[in-house]
Amino acid sequence: MGPQGGVANTVLFLRNISRGKAMDLPEPRRFLDQKQCRYEPHILLVPQSAVLRMKSSDATLHTVHMDGAATYNLPFPFTNQTISRPMPSAGLVNLRCNGGHAWMNAEVLVVPHPYYTVTDESGRFKLKDVPPGEYEIVAWHEGWKVVQQAVFDVLTERRIQRPVFSEPKMWEKKVAVTANEKVAVNFLLSEN
Repeated sequence: MGPQGGVANTVLFLRNISRGKAMDLPEPRRFLDQKQCRYEPHILLVPQSAVLRMKSSDATLHTVHMDGAATYNLPFPFTNQTISRPMPSAGLVNLRCNGGHAWMNAEVLVVPHPYYTVTDESGRFKLKDVPPGEYEIVAWHEGWKVVQQAVFDVLTERRIQRPVFSEPKMWEKKVAVTANEKVAVNFLLSEN
């Protein structure tokens, strides 16, 4: 939760939009680093048919195991070596390190249009250059309710203390966008 009560790392997007600007997602959300045994950033947005670039800043073996809209299992034995992989299909990709770091995880959303964004540390977001019209805006957040405190690590064959969270949640609202005006949309994120 951010300092003003907002929730960071929430993905916002417009559903079923078929017109507007060209793809212009920010570069920092399209590049994954493995740093201090964490994936950074935790939530990534990659345009459909683009490549996800990845590296490890750590001098330890990490892997990026992907499942979902893209499936890869990539070792990173060398520090700062960049590897790229195409993301051909839109959808959610779960990232995990199966190199013994069971706590490392991130999510990649492979997106079909540019009207996606991720909330900042204060829970704020902007979608720019939206054409006038009626839309449905969706907020998506990976689960945050802890459902389990330990997992079994198949590599070490022991239980590792780390939180396991509930399934992702989605909230939806209707929004009307008019030409040359800002529209404020607020979501109350809750378990219901």
